[in-house]
Amino acid sequence: MKRSLQVFLALFGATAIIIASLHIVHGPAAIPGSIPVNATMDSEDRFYATLFAAYGVALLWCVKDVERKNAVVYFLAITFFVGGIARLVSVAAVGWPNDFFIAMTVLELLIPVFMALVQWRISRMAGTLRGV
Repeated sequence: MKRSLQVFLALFGATAIIIASLHIVHGPAAIPGSIPVNATMDSEDRFYATLFAAYGVALLWCVKDVERKNAVVYFLAITFFVGGIARLVSVAAVGWPNDFFIAMTVLELLIPVFMALVQWRISRMAGTLRGV
């Protein structure tokens, strides 16, 4: 189970860094279904992409000694979950996005639950749960 979580975190982290890099290089054009935007929106997209890259780096940092990084893994999971909630706020404010982003919303609400449950289990098995 530990190895599975480590592989998952490594793939998830690398994916976040790749997505962020695409946004930094291509701006909002990296968004499926996007339209040309003004300079302010382009700047915001590229700025927030750097934060998503940092999220990916944090996931990669958790791979080594993952059973001892409870607090960080839980924090990253809840951060991603709140991102999914933010998409629901967007749905309420402006309506449904394209199908790709509907699927992303579902994943952003499910992946963190998986991460937290597996982290809890490997931490319990390793006897490090008290360090949460």
